[in-house]
Amino acid sequence: MAQYDTLPVYKASYDLMLLVFEFCRHFRKEYKYTLGEKLKNETLEMIMNIYRANTKTDKSQLLQNARENIEVVRLLFRLTKDLKLIPLNKFIKINENIENISKQLTGWQRSAR
Repeated sequence: MAQYDTLPVYKASYDLMLLVFEFCRHFRKEYKYTLGEKLKNETLEMIMNIYRANTKTDKSQLLQNARENIEVVRLLFRLTKDLKLIPLNKFIKINENIENISKQLTGWQRSAR
């Protein structure tokens, strides 16, 4: 078992989580406690699923949960773009991070089978 904090997918997820927390601080009040909290919760849950998957022999369900979390995060960020809460250049940068994490989780899930 590798240490979870050396996993590339963990590092990328942690970086995304930092971006989410920083980004949500600047939401207007009407979105801070709905959309912002959901984004924070999904990224936290995703990173916990990654940690748990690294400690288990049967990783498939935890990795599937993490993949679902990242897709929800992707959807919520699309909503932030459509609501004009995020500039396009930041949306593109965050979406690249999300895509990177999604690919890593998919590869890890395939190799765990």
